[in-house]
Amino acid sequence: MASTFPTWSTNQTDTINDALRRAVKSWGSRPYFDFLGTIYTYADVDREACRVANGLRQLGVVKGQTVVSILDNSPDAVFLWLGINKLGAISVPVNTAYKGEYLRHQVGDAGAAVIIAEKDYAERVVAIADRLPEFKTLVVRGGEELPRLEQQVMIFADLYSSDATDPNVPVAPGDLALLIYTGGTTGPSKGCMISHNYTCVLARQINLGTGRGPDTISWSALPMFHFNILSNTLVGTLLEGGQAALYPRFSVSNFWSEIERTKANDAILIGSMFPMILNAPLTEAEKRCHGKLVTIGGAPFPAKLQQAWKDRFGAKYTVCPGFGLTECSLVTLISRDDSHTAKPETSGKPNEWFDIRIVDDDDKDMPVGMPGEVIVRPRQPHVMFEGYWRRPDETLKLMKNLWFHTGDIGKLDEDEFFYFVDRKKDYLRRRGENVSSFEVETTFRQHPAIDDVAVHAVFSELTEDDIKVTAVLKPGSSVTEEALCAWSLEHLPFFAVPRYIEFRTTLPRNPVGRVLKYELRDQGVTPDTWDREKSSLIVKRR
Repeated sequence: MASTFPTWSTNQTDTINDALRRAVKSWGSRPYFDFLGTIYTYADVDREACRVANGLRQLGVVKGQTVVSILDNSPDAVFLWLGINKLGAISVPVNTAYKGEYLRHQVGDAGAAVIIAEKDYAERVVAIADRLPEFKTLVVRGGEELPRLEQQVMIFADLYSSDATDPNVPVAPGDLALLIYTGGTTGPSKGCMISHNYTCVLARQINLGTGRGPDTISWSALPMFHFNILSNTLVGTLLEGGQAALYPRFSVSNFWSEIERTKANDAILIGSMFPMILNAPLTEAEKRCHGKLVTIGGAPFPAKLQQAWKDRFGAKYTVCPGFGLTECSLVTLISRDDSHTAKPETSGKPNEWFDIRIVDDDDKDMPVGMPGEVIVRPRQPHVMFEGYWRRPDETLKLMKNLWFHTGDIGKLDEDEFFYFVDRKKDYLRRRGENVSSFEVETTFRQHPAIDDVAVHAVFSELTEDDIKVTAVLKPGSSVTEEALCAWSLEHLPFFAVPRYIEFRTTLPRNPVGRVLKYELRDQGVTPDTWDREKSSLIVKRR
């Protein structure tokens, strides 16, 4: 299929450092970001980032060295990230929920000599310090009382050097800016090596997808261990001369009051944030903000939710601008100006940054409209990850036939619109039919008693898979397994109706919130599992 994508890029390579320097030169006195009412200009941010960079250099941080941070959202966290970049060092932002072996694995794998942590998380570092052979210095933010360690310990305030000159370390577009660790649902998490140029390209793509410009005020409460806020919000704002509004942690009750206070007209959310806000009671702040949040975007953002946001909140643009993953984003894209042409439940079209194919298990192209694994390769330099940190063999495993295999199932229609179908390992096959666990989960979430749900395969004596639904009920709600299955008869194709249902109080998740489906698959049919084939329900082929 010949791609007919519009040309958006100039094939320009870039670095975060150069983007900041250009922004300071063009808009130095303009507000760059707001944090709880304190405004920092572009010049302010550049100055403080230089001070932090020079402080890190005094600790021995040099180009190519990793620096781990375990920090909540704050101005210090922004200055630190940009300061690390100025030295050509590699930022490793770690999930603040990590502790014990989860934390030890990522910090140890990154090989960082310097670890910077909030006081609330510093003791977690102390607990694993003897198992971190490359660790030399702990910098503690937000506390004067320092933990005892054999390694050097200092407070974050002392990291700021009196020297605010730019270190001017030569940094190329292909040099690493970040290690972002994958969720690790099937094994130890791996560090995706993210270059400066990849970070900037993704920011440009999101700017296209959301229509951001110099008048945009983009609000985000996503944590700074997410690639999303670093690239899409902080760098995206740098590139356009707009303003960002950062919030410490997502809160439904404070969302509209923050939008009102900051005058934000743009926001990117993720996952459950969309329905949580939509299902919240009407407030006076929400009434006053009707129509003020012009663009709202993110993924997944189903078409029904998008329309509901337009209807209730007066959003002019609701966008799911493209499809991608940490290793490669965005491999499909649609601009905000063209979003009205997007078909429901699609995520853009192929673009000039990537080649994309939909293939079977033998890497043969699937017919138009048929699902298969999404495989990609870059069309331009440094627009996707550079591989997995210290894991060349793991990188090569996914580069079969010199194409990166995403492990995701998708399809392209006759107009080249992309549809995400499922994760490949969660893609079920029952009685000769392919079943998307994603689509079955979406259906069950529509039931008024269901709070959370995971759909996964269990062993079948008849080969292929039997389908199991593991669900969590909303507080105060009740429904029997048989009644829930009977309800699904009217909402699912016959071949997707589950054989098994089990209610639990929680679903197993990793520290970044992903359901550990491999645990559920391994547990299979438990003594608490309801079996449709032992009930009176009959599924008719229709």
